[in-house]
Amino acid sequence: MTNTTVEPDEARRLRNKVVDELRADGTLSSPQVEAVMRKVPRHAFIPDTPLDKAYDTYAAVITKTDEHGVQTSSVSAPQIQAMMLEQAQVKPGMRVLEIGSGGLNAAYLAELVGPDGAVVTVDIDASVTDRASWLLEEHGYDQVRVLTADAAEPLPVEGADVVLVTAGAWDIAPAWIAQLKQGGRLVVPLRMRGLTRSIAFTRVAGEHGPYLESESARICGFVPMQGSTAHREDLLLVNGTPEIGLRFDDGLPSDPHRLNNAVTFPRHELWTSVVIGLSELIDTLQMAMAISLPGFCTMAVDEDLDTGLVAPVNKRFSLAAVEDDTFAYLVTRRTGDNKHIEYGVHALGPHAKQFADKVADVLRGWKTDRRGGPSPVIRIYPADTPDDQIPADRVIDKVRSRVSLSWPSA
Repeated sequence: MTNTTVEPDEARRLRNKVVDELRADGTLSSPQVEAVMRKVPRHAFIPDTPLDKAYDTYAAVITKTDEHGVQTSSVSAPQIQAMMLEQAQVKPGMRVLEIGSGGLNAAYLAELVGPDGAVVTVDIDASVTDRASWLLEEHGYDQVRVLTADAAEPLPVEGADVVLVTAGAWDIAPAWIAQLKQGGRLVVPLRMRGLTRSIAFTRVAGEHGPYLESESARICGFVPMQGSTAHREDLLLVNGTPEIGLRFDDGLPSDPHRLNNAVTFPRHELWTSVVIGLSELIDTLQMAMAISLPGFCTMAVDEDLDTGLVAPVNKRFSLAAVEDDTFAYLVTRRTGDNKHIEYGVHALGPHAKQFADKVADVLRGWKTDRRGGPSPVIRIYPADTPDDQIPADRVIDKVRSRVSLSWPSA
């Protein structure tokens, strides 16, 4: 076991270095969050982890995998924890429910709410909550209440000011909304059409009942949630082989076999003249595709089976879409000055040119109307809410909720 007391000065130096980096990159702005991240010894909540790994600003520490090597529990990167704590806006005296335990984040929350507040942390995995319990108690946070339960089901927690979900969610459980007081805040890494955003919602008293409305949304990645709200993407193997896989987050196309012959057609390639900087954020571009293209999905290529039928820049993840018997995906290339990239579209199928033009039009529309602008407003409604009560440019139907995506008015 790593002896966390051997190098207290080094641990403190690394912890302050992490916080300094997060301030410099704009992740940290709140003095309160900065103070707790400087105070709480992160490495002490990740035993057996070398200090340099524990204090990697942008990397998570995996704490548990299943028998297949799939990550089931982790301690999020400092950058992600800081980002979500900033979104949560936790104040002294608040009641906070954390869903997805581990100990470290609960310690941050306990510091933020102070002696007059309350923190409850919940996880479905007893080995995780057992570990969180002894770590919290060992480091002086025995006032945190640790529960083992499926947090998608009702819990003995009411009137929470903040519900903070630290596992990747595909759906929003009604219990989370019910446990949140009016005007309270839910922060959750929510997957929508294969894209994950850490979203800060507030509970709003609507004419037809309470709903959630987003205040902010940030790109992130998380270990997926287990239990009754767990969800797997649907995989469509183009041409019936594992070489090209299209992943759909909300169900396969109505007739996926129409794509069987798409790769027998020549690949149509189109460059769009949409050029961005190398470090420019593309969160709104991703959302523009997800909102505008009904058949939006992501594409991955098995590198061991790759025959060159498709040529994505990133073989593990490319934005893609399907329309009937044709599919398309985005590509990029460096511009002449080597400081920018241009977006292009590759399409395969009997209607490749027409579909490539349609996808290119979405990119050009983003460049004209959405680039550099605000993210869509995301609202969460109960699953039985009628369409006429949901303002949206796109509605995503989950099992327990309906998610609406709406571009803000110009």
